[in-house]
Amino acid sequence: MKHFTFNLIAQDGRGRAGTFQTPHGCISTPVFAPVGTQATVKALTPAQLEELGVTLLLANTYHLYLRPGADLISDMGGLHNFMNWNGPILTDSGGFQVFSLEDRREVSDRGVIFKSHLDGSEHEFTPENTIRMQEMLGADIIMVLDECATPYEREYNEQALERTHQWAERALAVKAREDQALIGIIQGGIFPDLRKRSAEFISSLDFPGVAIGGLSVGETKEEMYDILDVVEPILPKEKPRYLMGVGSPDDIVEAVWRGVDIFDCVLPTRMARNNAALTRTGRLNLRNAPYRSDRRPIDQQCSCYTCKNFSRAYVRHLIVAQEMLAASLLSIHNLQTLISLCNDLREAIIAGRLDKFVEEFRAHYQKHRPSET
Repeated sequence: MKHFTFNLIAQDGRGRAGTFQTPHGCISTPVFAPVGTQATVKALTPAQLEELGVTLLLANTYHLYLRPGADLISDMGGLHNFMNWNGPILTDSGGFQVFSLEDRREVSDRGVIFKSHLDGSEHEFTPENTIRMQEMLGADIIMVLDECATPYEREYNEQALERTHQWAERALAVKAREDQALIGIIQGGIFPDLRKRSAEFISSLDFPGVAIGGLSVGETKEEMYDILDVVEPILPKEKPRYLMGVGSPDDIVEAVWRGVDIFDCVLPTRMARNNAALTRTGRLNLRNAPYRSDRRPIDQQCSCYTCKNFSRAYVRHLIVAQEMLAASLLSIHNLQTLISLCNDLREAIIAGRLDKFVEEFRAHYQKHRPSET
């Protein structure tokens, strides 16, 4: 019996609706995965996530390796048991976090030596040991170690690309567990020829899915969309496509229109902790004075727990009073916004009206975007 199967249910233009079967459940795509960096989605319980309809969570290998340790989590029965989440889990390799350390790391063909942001202790990540760590964590979907270069430096991207490709082959060679799907990652910055080369190479390897990394890291939205246009025709149609670290409503719509299936991002929960709400017309900063006596829900079209039960005025009061409930209520709303958006995109693809959906979204999002300040 195969542990992982991806079935394309419908396609409209480049947009795809599919199902990705994993050992812990079936994921309907397009799908947004909330980020639970340290085995928790900040301010929310697993029961609340289940109620929201979350079907995939992301956890971070770098952070869990440092604290509490992959060996402890393995002894506790793996991530699913440790965090009491019965649905599919994806762990990233920790590469992005390591490469974000800049002055705390040294990169070689072997791997990366870095100093912990917690206590300064020295550690090494290699393509091989990051696979072993993720096998101990026990996630359904795991990622290769890659080198995420800054988007505009061509020479650096050329070097990082070759290293990422070598590391992908090494990761495949040591992977042992059949109940985990190892995903390869495309890199190449904003350079179309490098992205094309990377897409062709990663797609040629025996990965059950392909990820697009190194985007939403400083380039413009237009440059990101251009890169998606470059790589999409190359990607295998029979495998799921994962755009890493992207999660604003407009980016999800544009990427689904360009053939992407899976998304993750800290944006919805991070924005919630910074007093902001996501809507399909833009962002609301609920600390702003005009919301002090606003009786309306955050979004009158939203059916989440927050919007069904509380006013903007109440949420603003919680923010001003520095009550923890504010982050929880805003996180519920922001995640519901992205989850329902992915569900509606899926329905539009199945119905053959994706272009119309995208056209209407663009017009509404651009013309009636509330102030972000």
